[in-house]
Amino acid sequence: MIDAQRYPRLAQITVPGDLRRFPESDLPAIAEELRGYLIDSVAQSGGHFAAGLGVIELTVALHYLYDTPNDRLVWDVGHQCYPHKILTGRRDRIHTVKQKDGVAPFPRREESDYDTFGVGHSSTSISAALGMAVALQRQNDPRRVVAVIGDGAMTAGMAYEALNHAGGLVPEPDLLVVLNDNQMSISENVGGLTKMYARLLAGPTYTALREGGKKLFPRSSRVGRFLKRWEEHWKGMALPSTLFEEMGFHYVGPVDGHDLPQLVRTLATMKEQRGPQLLHVITRKGKGYERAEGDQIEYHAVGPFDPSVGVVKKPGPAKPTYTQVFGDWLCDMAATDGKLAGITPAMREGSGLVRFSQEFPQQYFDVAIAEQHAVTLAAGMACEGLKPVVAIYSTFLQRGYDQLIHDVALQNLDVLFAIDRGGVVGPDGATHAGSFDLSFLRCIPNMLVMAPADEAECRRMLTTGYRHPGPAAVRYPRGSGPGVAVSAELDGLPIGEAEVRRRGRGLAILAFGAMVTPAQQVGQELDATVVNMRYIKPLDEKLVLELARTHAGIVTVEDNAIMGGAGSAVAELLSAHGLNTPILHLGLPDTFIEHMSREQLLHQVGLDAAGLKASILKRWPQQPVPVRSAAG
Repeated sequence: MIDAQRYPRLAQITVPGDLRRFPESDLPAIAEELRGYLIDSVAQSGGHFAAGLGVIELTVALHYLYDTPNDRLVWDVGHQCYPHKILTGRRDRIHTVKQKDGVAPFPRREESDYDTFGVGHSSTSISAALGMAVALQRQNDPRRVVAVIGDGAMTAGMAYEALNHAGGLVPEPDLLVVLNDNQMSISENVGGLTKMYARLLAGPTYTALREGGKKLFPRSSRVGRFLKRWEEHWKGMALPSTLFEEMGFHYVGPVDGHDLPQLVRTLATMKEQRGPQLLHVITRKGKGYERAEGDQIEYHAVGPFDPSVGVVKKPGPAKPTYTQVFGDWLCDMAATDGKLAGITPAMREGSGLVRFSQEFPQQYFDVAIAEQHAVTLAAGMACEGLKPVVAIYSTFLQRGYDQLIHDVALQNLDVLFAIDRGGVVGPDGATHAGSFDLSFLRCIPNMLVMAPADEAECRRMLTTGYRHPGPAAVRYPRGSGPGVAVSAELDGLPIGEAEVRRRGRGLAILAFGAMVTPAQQVGQELDATVVNMRYIKPLDEKLVLELARTHAGIVTVEDNAIMGGAGSAVAELLSAHGLNTPILHLGLPDTFIEHMSREQLLHQVGLDAAGLKASILKRWPQQPVPVRSAAG
């Protein structure tokens, strides 16, 4: 429970209705209490941190002025949503964030009426909010809709598609877009002149003139068009507003996002206006916690820490993560091949590209949050002789799926996809789970699809995919593997050849990627044959057919959706050859799985060693009798 002595005002706020009972003069003090409570809570639980600190004042102002949840507030990505959750009924549970049965790390419709749209991926807020605004307008519903989007999320094309659509609609939708700009590079835009213009544009005099002019001279009229054009050119001389104005939005800003009184005044004025509007606020990620302000990347997401000390870097793991294996391989390969180009959609740190970006800056391309562009950029590079490597999370590759098919695979271009966070991820929940990549990759012609069983194999697969003349994908999980030593060599693997890890009798367990380790344990206990399949496409058909003919049953194991996954490929092969060997498919069920630790999640879906064994024994309670040998 909250400490009412330390947080006297926040202790009285369970939902935004409680916040609105305070006088406006108390809002800065409430914001400071909220910031302190957020620091204490995340320090206890871990979670996304710096982004939430940067929107404290904005969150307070929006919930104070708008009648949430009746008015719709849509957050983009959701990294910044913890203050929102604290003010909307989850204050006393925020310390459970990311934990099993705890608060979700992103807005989630099932969790609260205040979470109007479920997010986790970037750049969806304007489209969703516009859809809400149009729906409300068609029903003559006066409720307002606000989308909050960061400058990073504004790099995605989807955001501009939504802006372009919104500004051209007739009748105009009532939509406010808040651009939360926390980039230091534009600090000059908050100087005296632009502040003066922001005050002017958000003030009652200009607003009255603007709205009155719209009533007297409709935009469709000759005078209305002239006035609109005059207004745009006048503001464009001094403000970074022309783009938004040309799209049909009334632009206000930049406004200091930490000046709560000014923020409230500006939002209150804009609330009275109709039509599409964009408020540009300048904030600082990590605001109010000096260490987070000084190292925004380190404090983007944190584990539990002591606020008085800050995040203490722990010694690195005894064994490298798959991400580190990829990062080292990329640098080693780039040193041998100047045609290599490393591409990431704004995930340099998460994808292991920091060292590469420093040592090979001319071969490094960060395209911002633009997954579609990343894939087609790679395709263009491949057309002209470069060797592009796209480093991307599994869940983000979903956004570039059309480009993967149309721009890369259809033309059989030489692009390697290094797919991180494949399979179950855990604490970030369903939005970040790489549950479907094997399914959506294996159905694409020309694709080579691999999943390593360990760190050494990951490096060899990356080399294999890089040297393969066509599209290839190496899909690996988050975190560390079983700890197999990684060679410094750049050796590949024979394409389409699986590896028999142990020979047993009765059952053959065909394991893919990270599932090889628990499968080996189960195989030892059940005296089953265990195969590290390595390749999802092409399968080692010769070996699979041999095992089907010599074993009483086949078990396929993958940390991917069972539907259409690697196990389905095995079943399709057996069917094509008229074999009716009993087969058991183990993988992720046909459902979205909630946030919890990766270990808890694997246990819940039965993909740890105990779960695999239980599922196999349920299907075959007695040890199945082996079939004749291949020779016999």
